[in-house]
Amino acid sequence: MTTVSVVLGSASPARLRVLRAAGLDPRVIVSDVDEDAVLDALPDAPPEQVVVRLAGAKSDAVVAAILAGDDHAGDTVVLTCDSMLLFDGALSGKPHTVDVARDRWRRMRGRSAELLTGHWVSRIEGSRVVGTANASAATTIHFADIDDATIDAYAATGEPLAVAGAFTLDGLGGWFVEAIDGDPSSVIGIGLPTVRRLLADVGVDVTTLWHLP
Repeated sequence: MTTVSVVLGSASPARLRVLRAAGLDPRVIVSDVDEDAVLDALPDAPPEQVVVRLAGAKSDAVVAAILAGDDHAGDTVVLTCDSMLLFDGALSGKPHTVDVARDRWRRMRGRSAELLTGHWVSRIEGSRVVGTANASAATTIHFADIDDATIDAYAATGEPLAVAGAFTLDGLGGWFVEAIDGDPSSVIGIGLPTVRRLLADVGVDVTTLWHLP
């Protein structure tokens, strides 16, 4: 049976943890995609298409890096994702600054939003791409109605600055999420059920990728 290697095209430690906990041991190759340029080219695209196109741009960059290398022979699947929060009809990514994170939380508290994650799977055999599949996953997040002091304390930790939607489910932000409707792994950054289906679409059974003790 042909061995298929897995590449995660993301610098996200959370995505890597999800995949490792689910039995995969991917190699990490980080893309250098200009996300702002991709977004600028999609001014009127539906939100679900935006996150998928961002994931696709990352996949293209990682695939190109693999094919340009000296060790690309063999069967490989590349997994890339992009997450954004849809709130009040607008998409938002990482806040990057404490002030932006605080402002977002003051608007989000006590309300709900949709965390959208675009997924892209590319399969490489030898020196060419033989299959791609993509999908978006949406999960509704119900935020706690926290006070200003709690928001300030959370923003000051720095955690929400570098994550889509200015919150985490598997970190400090989990204290302030009352409930979710949908796939928790997608909220963390990579939806396992979605990836399983996309792998099947390119001819890979996820159970053949497991690294079990």
